[in-house]
Amino acid sequence: MKKIAILGSTGSIGTQTLEIVRDNPDLQVTGLAAGTNIDLFEKQVREFRPRLVSLQSEQACKELKVRLADLDVEIVPGMEGLLRIAEMEEAQVLVTAIVGMIGIRPTIAAIKKHKDIALANKETLVTAGHIIMPLAAQMGVSILPVDSEHSAIFQSLQGENRDRVSKLLITASGGPFRGKTRSELEHVKLEDALKHPNWSMGHKITIDSATLVNKGLEVMEAKWLFDVDLDRIQVVVHPQSIIHSMVEYVDGGIIAQLGSPDMKLPIQYALFYPDRRPMAGKRVDFYELGNITFERPDMETFTGLKLAMRAATEGGSMPTVFNAANEKAVSLFLNRKIRFLQIPEIIEMCMDAHRKIADPDVEAILKTEKETYELIDTKY
Repeated sequence: MKKIAILGSTGSIGTQTLEIVRDNPDLQVTGLAAGTNIDLFEKQVREFRPRLVSLQSEQACKELKVRLADLDVEIVPGMEGLLRIAEMEEAQVLVTAIVGMIGIRPTIAAIKKHKDIALANKETLVTAGHIIMPLAAQMGVSILPVDSEHSAIFQSLQGENRDRVSKLLITASGGPFRGKTRSELEHVKLEDALKHPNWSMGHKITIDSATLVNKGLEVMEAKWLFDVDLDRIQVVVHPQSIIHSMVEYVDGGIIAQLGSPDMKLPIQYALFYPDRRPMAGKRVDFYELGNITFERPDMETFTGLKLAMRAATEGGSMPTVFNAANEKAVSLFLNRKIRFLQIPEIIEMCMDAHRKIADPDVEAILKTEKETYELIDTKY
C-alpha cells in the first residue's frame, strides 16, 4: 500500500489524482488540503477518509468541522494545515498540486521529512529551485514531475546517461491565439482566452498557456529539475499536443514521449515510478492523426515568453517577480479588470522596478512576492 497526501485536491490535478486513487486500490490518501471549494472537498473527505485535512481559512474549517462531525478527521486551517499534512509520518509521497508560491514551505517541510514529491506546483522550482533541488539531493528524495512536459523529459531520460544530453525540447500547443498578431489580441475576451484547443486545465494555467507565460515557467522549472543550462533548452510549438517534449543527445538522437493530451498519464507515472500501470483512456491513433507539425514560438507577439527568458537569465529573485506579477495580472484579467495584453505589460513593469537579490532565501522570496503584489495594487 502506497500512502499519499495531496495539496490542492479540488483543482484539476488534484481531482485527477483522486481518479487514479479510485482506479488503484493499493493507493491510500492520508491527507488532503484545498482552498475554498468546501462542497467538493467535503465529498472528497467522505470518499477517501484521510486522517488530516485543511482548508485555506479558519472559517471554512469551522464549517467543515460541522459538516464532518460524524467522521474521525482532524481539521487544521491555513499554512499550519499545509505544513502538518506535508510532514505526516505515514505519507510516502506528497502531491503538490496547489497553485502559487504558497507551495514552497510545505514542499521544503516534506523533503526534510524524507518524502518524495510529485510536483505539479511549478512556482516552487521557478522561485526556489536553488533551495529545493540541493535539499532534495541532501535528503535523498525524488522530485517526480507531474507537468506533462517535464514528465515527458523525465521519461525520455530513463536508461540514458544524463551527461550525454545535448538539449531539452519543450513543446507548446501555442494556445488559443496561436498565429494571431498583437493587433488581433488587443480586444480578445476572457471567454476566448479560456478556450484551450487541446487541454482541459484550471483557469489560471489556461490563461498562462494563452500568453505563453506557462512555457516560460516550464523552461525555468526544467533548468532546475534536470540541471541543464538555459541555452540548452528550446521551446517548440507543436499544435497537436501529441509529442509532450523531447530530449536530444550528443549523437543527434532524439527521444520523445508521445500520448494523448491527458494529465492522468504523467500523474500516474509519478505516483508509481518506475512502474507503469494500465490506464483507461484515449490512445493516439496515428492514422486518424495524419500529421504532426512544428513552429518557432512568436516571442514578439507573445512577449510573456521573452520576459520569462529574461527573468531566467537574470536569475536570483527575478523569477519570483516574474511569477508573482503574472499571478496578480492573471487574477486581474480573470476578474475582467485588465485587457489580455496588459498581462505581459504588468510583468515587465514589475521586473523593471525590481532590484535583484542574487541568492534569496525563502523569506526573501516571499517578501519579493508581497512587494510585487503591492506595486501592482498601487497601479491597478
